[in-house]
Amino acid sequence: MAIIKELLDKKSSMVWSVSPDATVFDALSLLAEKNIGALLVIRDEKLVGLVSERDYARKVILQGKTAETTRVREIMTEGVTSVDPETSVQTAMALMSEKRFRHLPVLESSRIVGIVSIGDLVQSIITEQAFTINQLESYIAG
Repeated sequence: MAIIKELLDKKSSMVWSVSPDATVFDALSLLAEKNIGALLVIRDEKLVGLVSERDYARKVILQGKTAETTRVREIMTEGVTSVDPETSVQTAMALMSEKRFRHLPVLESSRIVGIVSIGDLVQSIITEQAFTINQLESYIAG
């Protein structure tokens, strides 16, 4: 059974973040530049929230605000759920499915060590299942 640390070891170690005082436009620019769907919101090296494309769509566009004048702190998701690196991929997937979010920060003793997306977890599970199927087919064909 795979754990989150194994996923992080395969991914880039870079974690992209933004200040809660940044404009939403700046956050969107970074999301586009890095081709990612969410940014951690960090103040004084502490995780204070997460901002995603979904937050922008629901809390800026649909409310008639502008990205240039709205601050990240106004639209970010606070009280973000996180996991530690030893959490199993299956546990993380169940958590994300239950709480209906797509990005999960990974913290080790309150220190940010990474972020995983629902896509990362799905890919890990598919890879693990393909390996198991291959092993079973080899055993049966034996």
